[in-house]
Formats: sequence, structure tokens, C-alpha cells
Amino acid sequence: MSSRPIIVVAGVGNSSGTGAATARLFAQSGYDVALIARESDSLRKFAAELKTGDVDAAAFPVADYNYAEVSAAFDAARAHWPNGAIRVALFNAGFALWKPFLETTPEEVTRVVDTNISAAFAFAHGALRAFEGLPLDARGKRGTLLFTGAIASVRENATLAAISAAKFALRSLSQSLSKEFGTQNIHVAHAVIDGGIITDVSKARRGKEWAANPDGAIKPESIAQAYLYLVNQDRSAWTWELDLRPAHEKW
Repeated sequence: MSSRPIIVVAGVGNSSGTGAATARLFAQSGYDVALIARESDSLRKFAAELKTGDVDAAAFPVADYNYAEVSAAFDAARAHWPNGAIRVALFNAGFALWKPFLETTPEEVTRVVDTNISAAFAFAHGALRAFEGLPLDARGKRGTLLFTGAIASVRENATLAAISAAKFALRSLSQSLSKEFGTQNIHVAHAVIDGGIITDVSKARRGKEWAANPDGAIKPESIAQAYLYLVNQDRSAWTWELDLRPAHEKW
């Protein structure tokens, strides 16, 4: 039986972005870590990296982000810690599409919806089922469910029809769940990430100078700190939505 609380993180990419930074920070803060992501060598290496000292970390790979795959992965995570308490769940998976509307294919629409909406529903269902039977913690909550959003969650633009529709839906889901489950002392929060996040992929595309500018690029570690802040809020004053952007981001 694990005496440490557990965080489940869906969406860790190649372990250089927001999901991985959050997993690392929570492991350092006393949590065991369940990782849900597409099957890859980097996923299992990352789980092994986290599994040090008292930290237990395990990978639960999915073939793709859809309802069935994510639901099964969450069930597997709960089975891995049959007597453990999942206290935090972060849905950080996403599939973005920048494309003219009339060129967007049915297959792309399906992938956007599966990743950003259907998988989120499955993840939320698993998290809320895990939280609902837990006793209140020292902050007066049973658990915290977090969603990573984007500026497309609140403001659409040309060529962003598919991703904006999906991100609007994800934001609406989080708000509905916050209202429904807040009365059960379950905290649901949504983060609007407005700006480029420093990852291996974004550094390769935008360059080292961009990544080195803290006024223009978001450190994933800083997003992780914001997530830890949300989790540590007590029931007398908690946040449904916050937005994060670098100092010089135009908005």
C-alpha cells in the first residue's frame, strides 16, 4: 500500500514539456506518479527516471487518445495502486490543428475530437470515480482535477476552427464539472496557456534565442508550479480558471 498520494498525468510527450514538468514537481513534492501517454521508449524511460527513492512511478501507454484507451489506462493505474489514494489528475493531452476550414479532413476532425474531448471525458470519469470515495484531506478536498487549455479555449481565429471548437468544449467540460463536483469537495480547474511553451520541439522550431527569453516563452516548470498552487488551495478559496502567459505576450 502506498502511503503517498498519487497524481495521474495524461500527456507527457517526449518528457520535455508541461506534463513531464508537472510529474517531476509532484514527485519531488511527495506524490507517486502515473503516466498516461502514447507508447514510446521515452515514456518508459521517463517513468524509470521518476522512480527513485520513495517515489513509485509507472507508465500506462495508450495506442491513441480516445475514450476506450484512456479509460482502460486509468483503470490500470488504479489497479497498480489498489489501496492508494489518487488525489490529483492532470489532463494535458492535446492535438492541435492549424488548417483552413475547407481543407480540414473528416479524419483530422475525428482525431481532434477524440484527443481533446472524448479522451478528456474518459480521463475525468476515471479521476472523479477515484476521488469520490476519499476522505477530505487537510485542505478540505477529496481531489483536484486539472485541465490544460490554450488561448484557443477562449478566443478563436482563422484556420483554428477544429482546435478552437475542441478547446472551447474542454473548457466548458471543466466548468460544468467544477460546478457539479465542487459540492462534493472535489476541485476542478482549467488553465488557459497563452504563449509558446519551451519544449524540445518548440526550441528546434523557434530557436535557442526565443527559448532563452523569459519575457517571450513559457517555462513548463512554471506551469507546473501553478498547478501545484491550485492543488494546494484550500476549500475556502479555490480557482476554477487561471491564465498564464509570458510578460511580453500580446493579448
